[in-house]
This record gives sequence, structure tokens and C-alpha cells, in this order.
Amino acid sequence: MLGGISIWQLLIVLGIIILIFGTKKLRNVGGDLGGALKGFKKAMHEDDDKDKNDDANQRHVSHEEPGDTYDVKPEQRTEDRAEHRDERK
Repeated sequence: MLGGISIWQLLIVLGIIILIFGTKKLRNVGGDLGGALKGFKKAMHEDDDKDKNDDANQRHVSHEEPGDTYDVKPEQRTEDRAEHRDERK
């Protein structure tokens, strides 16, 4: 028993579907479904390969290497901001 449905009931339903659609139509649907699954698996495999190649091609940065440093000016000191606010009043 399959959840209250017997094998005979499944065979009867399958027979009715074959009578309605015909074997050629069902074969075409099965082929289309198989082709779609193949395409999906191929796309997933290609995407995984692309991700692996992207990860391998990334440059590894070492923070121990000497490099150029740049000094950055602070925007404004808090005292300057307070004076600026007082001037606006």
C-alpha cells in the first residue's frame, strides 16, 4: 500500500493517461524533461568550475610586504566644528 493507493489503481491511472495522450506524446514529454535536467546539471557543473577558477585566480595579499602608505587629513576637529556652529548663529 502506498498511502491508500494500490498498485492496481496506479496502473489504471497510467493506462488512462496513455489512452488520452498516447505513447508518442508521453515519450516526447519524457525526452524534453530529460533534456532539461541534463542542461540544468551541465549549467550547475560549469558554474562550479567557474567559481573554482575565480577563487584560484584571486591574488593573495600579504600584509607583511612593504608598500606605499598615504597620509590622510582629518576632516575637521570637534573644536573647529563647534566654532563653525557658533559663527552660524
